[in-house]
Amino acid sequence: MEPRESWAALAAGGVAGVCVDLILFPLDTVKTRLQSPQGFRKAGGFRGIYAGVPSTAIGSFPNAAAFFITYENVKSMLHHGSTSYLTPATHMVAASFGEVVACLIRVPSEVVKQRAQVSPSSSTLRILSHTLYHEGIQGLYRGYKSTVLREIPFSLVQFPLWESLKDLWSWKQGHVVDSWQSAVCGAFAGGFAAAVTTPLDVAKTRIMLAKAGSSNASGNVLAALGGIWRTQGLPGLFAGVVPRMAAISLGGFIFLGTYEKTRQLLL
Repeated sequence: MEPRESWAALAAGGVAGVCVDLILFPLDTVKTRLQSPQGFRKAGGFRGIYAGVPSTAIGSFPNAAAFFITYENVKSMLHHGSTSYLTPATHMVAASFGEVVACLIRVPSEVVKQRAQVSPSSSTLRILSHTLYHEGIQGLYRGYKSTVLREIPFSLVQFPLWESLKDLWSWKQGHVVDSWQSAVCGAFAGGFAAAVTTPLDVAKTRIMLAKAGSSNASGNVLAALGGIWRTQGLPGLFAGVVPRMAAISLGGFIFLGTYEKTRQLLL
């Protein structure tokens, strides 16, 4: 990639990330509280649905920027000499690398955000300082593995599907899709990916919200999934699936549409 294209991907990704995270924050809070082991009402219900928003506001830009600059650069490198039938695999690999890098920024922000969402009476700064004091830096990276294990399957579904839908629409109409059309493709791809990866999202939430020293605090995703299955069955594994699908479908529309439009304006 040319330096100008890299900077455009970085800036467009950051702008898109801030837009989608702040607009959809209330839906994310509801989803987190539905997945909380203490239950929706005890976790705060519909009160204080913007609890934890400072953490999201700070982490959104660098998180999304890191993902897209990695995604576009890896995609560009792998496209050279690859055949058309390998294109979906290229998008899968690029998205996976993007998620691994982005999660280095996303996880600390997500840990603080989710703890604030289920404790609306505590400030973001207080939760951050409490986590650092009692658990250290590793406390902020609680759930890194589970987040990566959630995000990579999600991206393996979302990005190849998004790119394929754009290519199909472009072929049907005879020219490259507009940014709003890319947004529609992003909504369909995001909603489908959200539905199939909800159990991993529930496990990630339980791990991040677990008390230090508890079994879930170890970060074992399979153990967390097994515990949810034994106590709550299938409904527990798909807790919050409706707000998650709604948020990510709308998020895919805003996120990928904003990314495409901003990138076009910068190039």
